[in-house]
Amino acid sequence: MKRIFLGGVLALLVGLAIFTGFAWRPAISPIARPAAASFAPALVAKGAVLASAGYCASCHTAKGGAALAGGYAMATSFGTIYSTNITPDIDTGIGGWSETAFRRAMHEGVRRDGAHLFPAFPYDHFTKLTDADVSALYAYLMTQPAVRAEDKANGLPFPLNIRLLQAGWKLLFFKPGRYEPVATKDATWNRGAYLAEGISHCAACHTPRGALGAERKEKAYAGAAIDNWIAPPLDKTNPAPIAWSQSELVAYLGTGVSLYHGTAAGPMAAVPRGLSRLPAADVAAIATYFTSFNGSAARAGQDAALIQKALATDRIGTGLQYDAGTRLFTAACASCHYNGSKGLNPLRPDLALNSTVHLDDPTNVIRVILYGIDAKDGAPGVVMPGFGTGFSNADVARIAAYLRATRTTKAAWPDLEQKVAAIRAQGKGQE
Repeated sequence: MKRIFLGGVLALLVGLAIFTGFAWRPAISPIARPAAASFAPALVAKGAVLASAGYCASCHTAKGGAALAGGYAMATSFGTIYSTNITPDIDTGIGGWSETAFRRAMHEGVRRDGAHLFPAFPYDHFTKLTDADVSALYAYLMTQPAVRAEDKANGLPFPLNIRLLQAGWKLLFFKPGRYEPVATKDATWNRGAYLAEGISHCAACHTPRGALGAERKEKAYAGAAIDNWIAPPLDKTNPAPIAWSQSELVAYLGTGVSLYHGTAAGPMAAVPRGLSRLPAADVAAIATYFTSFNGSAARAGQDAALIQKALATDRIGTGLQYDAGTRLFTAACASCHYNGSKGLNPLRPDLALNSTVHLDDPTNVIRVILYGIDAKDGAPGVVMPGFGTGFSNADVARIAAYLRATRTTKAAWPDLEQKVAAIRAQGKGQE
């Protein structure tokens, strides 16, 4: 028994040594911060567009904090992870990182000092970027104002906070490598796939994750919970009555406004702001990529009947009503969400067509009722006020239940009042 025990200990030590050797990455020597003038203006401009399309500032800027200085809290099922300072500050940012170190972080998920990055940083998508695009991003970041801001300590429990163990996660779930064009698809589709799967990392929000936090590839774009919101499915399971066509996606991704599906809010609000700097052809390419598998082509020709049905539904609730939910909706919502017989107005979203009302989870509807939509999100200059201060949990639940019952044919959402209370307790968050 003693020999068996000692043999087990020896095997464990050997295995640990082998894993440590496998997981270890060398540090890359720091450099003097490159002068901003050393980067070609055209390269910096290209990097600015890519950084916008990758939402770098959205994730690396805390609410009320300096741009790109980190501190944004990302809640995960394992604990809270804070984004890092990616300004060119020498001491607390990436000012001492060479382009080689930066490229390794983007392509392999390894910091300059050799530590593995947590996959909250989507290097599993950024690994697809070309060296030229990574160089442009590096040039852009190195020419931004340097901000001294120490990184916040992550709230991960032991042993999940051991970065060396991330090598095991990578072995299971990470496949490094640049994007490979699909030979059977045209250049537009491949450009859209490169952008969506790479710099814009759409699947990071719209794909559910497994027990170890990796995207479930077999359920790509099937929808997922993210930052206390629901990122809806982008595949054929999307429940919106009118399919997300090429033109609707182009409008929504480029402006944040869709004629049939509503306006961007919550974490999604950053997407059209970020993509707005891309050339129009690139936004169209992303739309081409998604429409190739979202089933919209098979549903073409159905829109007219669905629109007429929605316009007729708008008339429900007009006049004197005695139902509590109807009264609340009529008083607070109907004046802005009524289109009538003249057709649809994208600035007055038709809730019978709106994607959120048809989701199986009422989270997005409740959040919008409670906290509204700010002027910087959705339609430019158009604000939806939040009703959280004026309405009780029961009031919000009644409105949500009324919308579900009158604007869809789907089953009622259960336990709405408790759901409203839970979402109110979460607060508005950082969106």
